[in-house]
Amino acid sequence: MKHVSRRLLMAGSASVLLGALVPLHAEQVSNNDLLKLVKQQAAEINDLKKRLAAVEAHEHDAPQVVTTPPANATTQTVATQAQVQAAIAESRASELALVQAQGGNGGGSGGGNASWGRGGEAGPVFSSDDGFFTFKPDGRLLVDFTSTRGSSYDTRNINGSQISQARLGGEGTIGPLGYHVEADFAGNKVSLRQAYMSYETQLWGLRSKFYVGNFLKDLGTEGSSEQARTPFMLRNAAVTVGEPVNSFFGLGAQMKVYGDNWHYSLSVTGNSPSSSTTGTSSDSVAYLTRAHWNPIKGSDGFVHVGAWYWYESISSGVASINNTPAIALDYNANLAVSASSIANPSQDHGSGYELGGVYRGFWAIGEYGKRTIDSHTTDSVSRHGSSFAAGWMITGEKPGFTSRSGSWGAVKVNDPVTSGGWGAWELAARVDHYDYTDAPRGGLGQGYTLGVNWYLNDWSRLMFNYIRWHTDNKVGSFQGPDWGNSFGIRTQVVF
Repeated sequence: MKHVSRRLLMAGSASVLLGALVPLHAEQVSNNDLLKLVKQQAAEINDLKKRLAAVEAHEHDAPQVVTTPPANATTQTVATQAQVQAAIAESRASELALVQAQGGNGGGSGGGNASWGRGGEAGPVFSSDDGFFTFKPDGRLLVDFTSTRGSSYDTRNINGSQISQARLGGEGTIGPLGYHVEADFAGNKVSLRQAYMSYETQLWGLRSKFYVGNFLKDLGTEGSSEQARTPFMLRNAAVTVGEPVNSFFGLGAQMKVYGDNWHYSLSVTGNSPSSSTTGTSSDSVAYLTRAHWNPIKGSDGFVHVGAWYWYESISSGVASINNTPAIALDYNANLAVSASSIANPSQDHGSGYELGGVYRGFWAIGEYGKRTIDSHTTDSVSRHGSSFAAGWMITGEKPGFTSRSGSWGAVKVNDPVTSGGWGAWELAARVDHYDYTDAPRGGLGQGYTLGVNWYLNDWSRLMFNYIRWHTDNKVGSFQGPDWGNSFGIRTQVVF
């Protein structure tokens, strides 16, 4: 009986070992399947070892019958145990090799792990076992097609396509230290966008983050959001009218502090690396602060209240200011509200207010922005922009507007197209007003936008925007009242 059990154990061990070797020669077997098989075989070997120990214990407790064992019995026992131990060791080695091949490590901090699709982006995130080191290659691609019809000026009725953003870069952390470097290849030029170092810590018991480098400023709900996350193809009038000379990105330092239902930020920035600074004059330096508060916050949604203010000392290298933000879509530069330029600007400042909220699949945001420009030679001039937008996630997802920072983030798709579903569908509408009438020969403009967003999955989206626009300019090539219709399609992926 004893010899039969040992022979069965040897046969079982041999078959398990043979089963472990066969998949190694099958190229079509994936690493995940092979790892699962190795673990299963290791469990079977362990079970055989337990059965052998039980048989030996039973034989030890049974009445002893003095017999003369075969000469090779001891040799067989030793050989069987050696085979079992070898099988276990080989299984563990195979498992360790597979884990390491997939980016993991069985122990210690020298290995790493990879996860995909984190944070609404399609790229991988690599991290050490203890999470101290992380790295993520990232980027995005936004491709637009636009068309305008109905204007009384033929040169406004144009079609075109463009790459709005084509970014490549990387980001990561080293404990509480972080870094992010990203270059944009759109517009037939290369420019730095996110290029900063950061540090996360606790300040007065609150989560805080500090930035040094070139970063996206905290300017309103859409000015503080990446363009790949906003619900419309164009940022709203409040932030495009209210932005400073050194725009949405700036090179400097920033602090953000987060509470349970609020956040506060403060930054000091000069011109971004992509500006026209030549080194022959000082930067324009902007001091910006923003705060938001959620007086009501629950599982179904929240109420958002926010405000921002900035002051800017304008560089002596800026001879005049005449920013004319687009009112429909980026490609058609002829669709803008115009005013006479302001010569010899010395300083400017802006302020804005935000009110809105989210309830289940619905969201609404109203925002107002004002910019006042002072000059060495002329009177101060103010420009105004206001916006009201609302949307509905038809398929039931939560809107991308976040209560944590009062900005737009990724939408978590319940039923992705890539998994055989319908994706997520969003219907949105917005009204924008541009008022430059305080400036000499300043104009007026309105934009009425209807948008449909189709989120194929967490990291890709198709956007459809229709804009009914109106301008009444007093200066430039397109003077007088003018109406028209613009249509835009955007395809995007974020990784």
